[in-house]
Amino acid sequence: MSFLQRIFRRPDYKSEVTLFIDDLKEKKPDLEAQQRAGRAIWWDKQVNREAWDEFRAGQVRQKPYVYQTEPVK
Repeated sequence: MSFLQRIFRRPDYKSEVTLFIDDLKEKKPDLEAQQRAGRAIWWDKQVNREAWDEFRAGQVRQKPYVYQTEPVK
């Protein structure tokens, strides 16, 4: 880095959100482990492909205009 670059160098910018998250991680060091555990509860699941295939096969196609009433015969 040249002399002029060192003189005019600004400190690295950190947004308020980044500072908040860094502060939160300092106060709660186990936060990431809690997040991973929460994710495992709701998202990281094995998908039963057979059940999904049965679900899709049992679906009824939606009409092009769902609010159209059936004509009375």
